[in-house]
Amino acid sequence: MSIEEMMDVNFRGNIYIVQNGKVLYERESGFADLANEISNTIETKFASASAGKVFVAAGILQLIEQGKLKFDNTLGMLLDMPLHDIDADVTVRQLLNHTSGVPDYFDESVMDEYEELWIDYPNYKIRHNSDLLPLFINKPMMYPKGEKFQYNNSGYVLLAMILEKVTGMYFDQYLKEHIFDRCGMNATGYYELDRLPAKCANNYIYCDDTKDWRTNIFSVDAKGTGAGGAFITVKDMIRFWTNLTEGNIISKELVADMLRKQSGDGTDAEEGYYGYGMWIIDNPNGRDIAYFQGCDPGVSFISEYNPNNGMISVLVSNYGDNVWREMRKIREALY
Repeated sequence: MSIEEMMDVNFRGNIYIVQNGKVLYERESGFADLANEISNTIETKFASASAGKVFVAAGILQLIEQGKLKFDNTLGMLLDMPLHDIDADVTVRQLLNHTSGVPDYFDESVMDEYEELWIDYPNYKIRHNSDLLPLFINKPMMYPKGEKFQYNNSGYVLLAMILEKVTGMYFDQYLKEHIFDRCGMNATGYYELDRLPAKCANNYIYCDDTKDWRTNIFSVDAKGTGAGGAFITVKDMIRFWTNLTEGNIISKELVADMLRKQSGDGTDAEEGYYGYGMWIIDNPNGRDIAYFQGCDPGVSFISEYNPNNGMISVLVSNYGDNVWREMRKIREALY
């Protein structure tokens, strides 16, 4: 069965699969602008939700490699602000691998919908990492630092704030100059929802009560933060993986650490473990598989690298379609 025959014909968004520089499969479907019937194209910029954590992790690892930061540096050392009940001895490493225990402003174990956050705190206020502090800075630790793995959005907000403190630059400006520009990722960036550049897709949420679609502009942060929110193109994701694995962003030694199991117990075999900004799938028959992913109202994204066959897959939907189901099909057929 061909890849085309495997993929869901109703999937809306882009799918791009490359192996050792050769395009195996490319598909663009659905509308970037539903009302005006403007189709998604290979150049469409898509929101990627939490996938942006991988860029923050890469930026932090750059600073560590340059000697400007250490894995065991602590929040108390790095951030000059009241931490209240947050443990000042939480380390950069614990933030990177989600073992910090810091209070998570969006705790996915107890909250179902991201847009619940904005009932009392308007999403249009979120344009910098510090704008998220009121949502978690006064809450207690979820568990003692280092005790266990628990995916944590606040941890990456704090990492982005550390990046800003060390470099004196807004985190997205740093990432643009030191990662995106270096990799030729000219379409990737952290754009404000009320100031989007050309070729950005709207993200759509289906409303059961009206049997119609609405955009997610009142459902997500007005601008991305360290927790996620970058706009990407599928080709830019190939450029990121290629430059990362070739050692053009950080050393190959640090890349190996980034793509190595750092936390988690693998209880969910598909979700796997966690490296730095990456999820890691255990592969007893070869090198482990790495991926990063994102999910927001109207947004679904996954990009995966299989080092055993040089394959990179990028799947993104601006309708929240099931990219994980399609990725499973790719694994079954091509791995």
